[in-house]
Amino acid sequence: MPAVDAPIPFNRPYMTGKELYYIAQAHFNGSLAGDGAFTKRCHEWLQEQAGCARALLTHSCTAALEMTALLLDIQPGDEVIMPSFTFVSTANAFVLRGAVPVFVDIRADTLNLDETLIEAAITPRTKAIVVVHYAGVACEMDAILRIARKHGLHVIEDAAQGVMSRYKGRSLGTIGDLGAYSFHETKNVISGEGGALLVNNPQMTQQAEIIREKGTDRSRFFRNEVDKYTWQTVGSSFLPGELIAAFLWAQLEEAERITQVRLTNWQRYHELLQPLEAQGLLRRPVIPADCQHNAHMYYVLLAPGIDRQRVLDELKRQNIFSVFHYVPLHSSPAGEHYGRAHGELAITDQQSARLIRLPLWVGLSESQQGRVVDELARLCTEK
Repeated sequence: MPAVDAPIPFNRPYMTGKELYYIAQAHFNGSLAGDGAFTKRCHEWLQEQAGCARALLTHSCTAALEMTALLLDIQPGDEVIMPSFTFVSTANAFVLRGAVPVFVDIRADTLNLDETLIEAAITPRTKAIVVVHYAGVACEMDAILRIARKHGLHVIEDAAQGVMSRYKGRSLGTIGDLGAYSFHETKNVISGEGGALLVNNPQMTQQAEIIREKGTDRSRFFRNEVDKYTWQTVGSSFLPGELIAAFLWAQLEEAERITQVRLTNWQRYHELLQPLEAQGLLRRPVIPADCQHNAHMYYVLLAPGIDRQRVLDELKRQNIFSVFHYVPLHSSPAGEHYGRAHGELAITDQQSARLIRLPLWVGLSESQQGRVVDELARLCTEK
């Protein structure tokens, strides 16, 4: 039988080597619930690195997005503009409050929300614009902020993929009113599950703390600002345990190095795939000049006429595990039920059907990347 090449997984979570040590420290200190010493370190790191008014760890990016809906007092019937090409959490956070997601088409180049289509989607019920920085590449935030200011709307950044990415020198997640990060094991910096809310409007910081602590002013009590804590408003238990924060701290300490390694691998793919793009077989990612990305993913858009599922199946037969990405929300059962599309969303449909994400993780070797590209070239040129 012919030899089978070793598998190349789509993702392999990276460990810095200090995760268990810090978890053991938290265990030794008897600090297991949330908001201990490691949580404080993570908050301070995020606030300093990103430049937000307040950073708060959450048990997921989904939780952080749900907090944004509570902070903005989203009510039944409110409308929230967002792309359809995103994960379900972007919409769920607002649907849970009774709001209607209004899906707007994406740009053909970055696959981000098309800023030129936003204004036409605004109605008297519109409350906020939710941008999604796809692949850690920023949306055109200057134009989006101008539209939001003109119409008195809030801007929320779903920066789940955007840790260590920037737009015109500003960290993603810190440009709108509120931002959300993910530390899921598929992201660059991880804690298994986990996320963070970034509060950029100082007037929202105290309310964010209250919502995160089950609707109580418990955080103020522990800072000796009140003599007892009480139920103040609607909230929930959004904070992670201290063991998660200890794991995350080991990752944040290495965030710069992790990003640089991923950028090296991303650039290698980019150079290896240039000939295939020149032949018209695929299109590589587009990074606008104002964007500093974090190499969260490397994707290609296959040329029309190439059967994506056949390519994915054949890559899998060669032990190379690539995936497609989102099924557009507007075409999903829940999207049709809870939301509405503004326009035809033709670019969303076209680009999402052509996209393949290639394996990318810290430790992926040059020879492995070469093998991925060689197999992809063979499959794209086969008739």
